[in-house]
Amino acid sequence: MSMPTQGSGLDSDYHPAGGPHTADEVRGSSLGELMRQVTTDLSTLMRQEVELAKAEIRQEGKKAGKAAGLFGGAGFGGYMVALFLSIALWQALDNVMDSGLAALIVAVIWAVIAAVLYSMAKKNAERIRGLKQTNDSVQRIPDALKPHPEGVTR
Repeated sequence: MSMPTQGSGLDSDYHPAGGPHTADEVRGSSLGELMRQVTTDLSTLMRQEVELAKAEIRQEGKKAGKAAGLFGGAGFGGYMVALFLSIALWQALDNVMDSGLAALIVAVIWAVIAAVLYSMAKKNAERIRGLKQTNDSVQRIPDALKPHPEGVTR
């Protein structure tokens, strides 16, 4: 993540350590300078939060993309195995019963398997973690900066 490029102090009062201004420096500043500094700090904070969210999305996206590719390959291999095992089971059942009934039995077995896999997938989808670091960081923004609609009257 990149650091802000703007100065950390008021116009000529740059602090190399990046620390807060002293009380005398604040008293010597105009209201406009103080408001400009607050606005600059808020703008920098919001840009940093957006950059954190972008970086986190890229990182999680790369992991998800790689996993999806591997699952795709494994899924195709599993599909081929399931296809040939289904044909083999159909042929085995065809030796002892009507071919149509044997095909129906194999189809019902696959319907049960599909229902179980769907249920497992739904449970896993509900556990997706989202943007944890960004959410934690945004939670640390002071309450004074968050809107409080219940206290607003028109």
